[in-house]
Amino acid sequence: MQTWRHLTRPDSLVALVGIAIAAYVIASPFFLATYPPITDLPFHAANTSVLRNYFDSAYHFREQFLIEPLEAPYMLMYALGALFALFLPIATAMKCVAVVMLSLLPLGLAVLFRGMKKSPLLGLLGLGLVWTTLTHWGFLSFIGAVGLFAMSIGTTLMVLDRPTRGRQVALAASLLAVFFTHIYRFPFAALSVGLTVAVMFPATRRYKPVLAAALPSVLLFATFLLVRSHIFTLESGHLTFEFGRLSEIPGHVFGAFAGEVGERERGIGTQVVLAAVLAGAGLFALRRSSGSGSDVSPPRRLWERSVTLLALLLSLGFLLAFLTLPMMLKSWFFVYPREAMTALYILLAVAPDLPRSVPVRLAFVALVSVGPLRFASLVGDQWRDFERATADFRQIKELVPAAPRLLYLIYDHSDTARSTTPFIHLPAWIQAETGGWLYFHFVRWGLYPIRYDFDGGAVPPTLPHMLEWEPHRFNVTEHGPWFDTFLVRHRIDPKPVLAADPELELTANVGKWWLYRRR
Repeated sequence: MQTWRHLTRPDSLVALVGIAIAAYVIASPFFLATYPPITDLPFHAANTSVLRNYFDSAYHFREQFLIEPLEAPYMLMYALGALFALFLPIATAMKCVAVVMLSLLPLGLAVLFRGMKKSPLLGLLGLGLVWTTLTHWGFLSFIGAVGLFAMSIGTTLMVLDRPTRGRQVALAASLLAVFFTHIYRFPFAALSVGLTVAVMFPATRRYKPVLAAALPSVLLFATFLLVRSHIFTLESGHLTFEFGRLSEIPGHVFGAFAGEVGERERGIGTQVVLAAVLAGAGLFALRRSSGSGSDVSPPRRLWERSVTLLALLLSLGFLLAFLTLPMMLKSWFFVYPREAMTALYILLAVAPDLPRSVPVRLAFVALVSVGPLRFASLVGDQWRDFERATADFRQIKELVPAAPRLLYLIYDHSDTARSTTPFIHLPAWIQAETGGWLYFHFVRWGLYPIRYDFDGGAVPPTLPHMLEWEPHRFNVTEHGPWFDTFLVRHRIDPKPVLAADPELELTANVGKWWLYRRR
């Protein structure tokens, strides 16, 4: 009875409205496409399927792959996907994983605000950064790790404020989750926890409870440094401060679409930023006009100033990373652009606290939800279009035999407004759903807990670097003999490309997809 009364309180109802809006913004597009037009998602699905079906001989995964978690501990997203795939089709399981990873943005920010002794409802500010360029690329583990990063800072603040056993466990768990979600984020998280302790020390006079909670993940990271693959031996390279990158921020944050759709996307992005600024300015003005800050005790005032300084320092740190990191670190691609979104995300934490007034909270929810709701509508429209554009792929996929040795070539990338093609890896869904081999695979980069067994495994031959992006370099007599199935997206019959191999014959043509099989 007490719980029901609590849920029917006006402020709790406002929170439920916010949760419902967040759920709609994040999840609604995933109901509109069989295969979401997220560039890297097909290969994340393939990696997940390797975990899920590793011991099923029909998939032939044990013949190709080894699973070595500590050499590259990007495990959480794939393990979660494999768990979902025990009960759901792999495509549905990956949609669930994507929703979980994206949900960590507003959830992590809500925990950070809670740690700052502000309303968790402010976490709705993170909704505006759910549908950014990074999401459409498919950097879902990175996005999830950014949310977990914010969560680790929020739990650190809670431990410093009142170090209970439960809060220490929450901090330890959040840091371990960062480690297993995206190892590249863990050093940022560990250093930021240390910075949090230092900045908050005048207000808390504590550090030992945080050290105890951080110890398990730090020891695990030290173990990783000892056993990691050579591909993870990062070198600083030529780091330069490039102030001109500031003009790139809009494109790296709200640059997932091109043409007229891209203009709409950037317009909504501008609205999201302005809404966050207006919400912050309005809350600050309300605080000043009500005089609520004048009667704050000195310890509370010190706490508020310290958490604001912390958010500014963390955001500045990510901005410096954006201005100095390279585009690539060994096999890591799109390195520095990721920090633009991270810097903006952490900067949201400077927002003043919400007053208890229900009308003000409703106004806040309405203001910061309009942009994300428009983003969900825009993305939904594009995903409906992609569902129609991939009807031919779904049909021809059914004609591909299970567990093929598949070589695919994408010549035609039209029928989408995406700025980065969502067709480039689309055939990887075939391996995810039926097993077999692919001529190109993310595991070759050595960045994942799944890797090829080069010592005796049935591994596809190494083909020219970037062939998937440059199919005109394909030579069927040089690159094709190992494969038995060829799937090509082209406006016309690709027979001239394959004619030099007389064993290949056309099996099916559906729309822009051409299926050739070896006799």
